[in-house]
Amino acid sequence: MEPTLNNPFRRSVVKGLLGTTSFWMASGNARWAEALAAEAAQPYRPVFFDAAEYQFLESACERLFPADHNGPGARALGVAEFLDRQMQTPYARGENWYMSGPFEQGPANLGYQLPFIPKDLYRKGIAGVEHYARQQYGKGFVALSAMQQDEILTALEGGSVQLGDIPGRVFFEQLRTNTLEGAFADPLYGGNRGLGGWVMLGFPGARADFMDWVNQEGASYPIGPVSISGETA
Repeated sequence: MEPTLNNPFRRSVVKGLLGTTSFWMASGNARWAEALAAEAAQPYRPVFFDAAEYQFLESACERLFPADHNGPGARALGVAEFLDRQMQTPYARGENWYMSGPFEQGPANLGYQLPFIPKDLYRKGIAGVEHYARQQYGKGFVALSAMQQDEILTALEGGSVQLGDIPGRVFFEQLRTNTLEGAFADPLYGGNRGLGGWVMLGFPGARADFMDWVNQEGASYPIGPVSISGETA
């Protein structure tokens, strides 16, 4: 709801404030964009995951979201970077989760029933998959062929593998969900590199207004997407 500015003095004051604020926002956004560009130019160094875990994520996420004729895969989109950044958030620490017992396994409609926050799920889950891969194939997950990696992921999805205290299906669903988030979230969060996921979907991104292109009966959106940071494809 817009404020009423009937008083001429109030209008002049607000006009001055808006001008100052606009200048601050413009200069602030420029510095922000420059900082993001400088960071993007450097190879990403994972903070939460160690080198082996990060390599696992790059390989596993690529099998879940592979590059094909439709567009780039998880590796090119920087999904592993997104996941590592995600592990540094309140979500990964389970700060908004109810984590008191009892933890009873039951129907899916009961929701999540494990005492592990996302950080624990990944650390234990990755270790469990590596152990299973060496048992089944004599090699770590990254060293396996794409077909063998798919066999492991399929077994996890089907629920036939237990990763220590974590059901394989639970870890698979966590990884798949976060992989899709990394492919299609705003690039500000580390994934969707180059806005490739949005280009693939024809999604306009964080544009302030694209109502002229709603209900166009399947017509392709003619303007490329834009990130919250101002990055364009």
